[in-house]
Amino acid sequence: MKQQILTMLDMQDAMNTRVNEHWREQNFEWYRAIWVETAELMDHYGWKWWKKQTPDVEQVHLELVDIWHFGLSILLQESNDISAISLSIEQSFKPAAELPDFKILLEQFVASTLATKSFDMAGFQLLMHSSNLSFDTLYTKYVGKNVLNFFRQDNGYKTGEYIKIWADGKEDNEHLAELSKSLNPTDHDFKDQLYAGLASRYPKK
Repeated sequence: MKQQILTMLDMQDAMNTRVNEHWREQNFEWYRAIWVETAELMDHYGWKWWKKQTPDVEQVHLELVDIWHFGLSILLQESNDISAISLSIEQSFKPAAELPDFKILLEQFVASTLATKSFDMAGFQLLMHSSNLSFDTLYTKYVGKNVLNFFRQDNGYKTGEYIKIWADGKEDNEHLAELSKSLNPTDHDFKDQLYAGLASRYPKK
């Protein structure tokens, strides 16, 4: 787990630096991004009592991964001590007792986020447990999303040149999902394998 956490912290720092070289000094409102993502998450989980709704677990997990990106950014902005951040994250992942309703946990997480403008690591862990998102799955999905973001940037996403629909009419994220299932996320070069796999499938211009 320690190495996986360090890998994610390094990847998040690299992506933020790609967007803005001096991102730590910009004081971006990461907490606000988390707040908006939680609203989208609630829609995927379902909250309308006047109609039948079934939680879309896959989308709930993807939204949690997006929140994790912003959470890591907050932790990295608050401290330059990567080892200390990693240890704090690792220690927060403990077995959870009986949990309240997911919607209540999400509201508590949002309240903490807005009150502190920081990242509620303990609250996030409870959301993971409540939605059955394991740490290994979080890691695999996070690395995949991060690699895809880098790949898009490297291939003209910002200038509008990027091709999003690839072979067989599938979007890039569908190809990413296929590649993720075919590789071993415990390999030390997992992210490099993913990037190479995307490059091999990307439509030639």
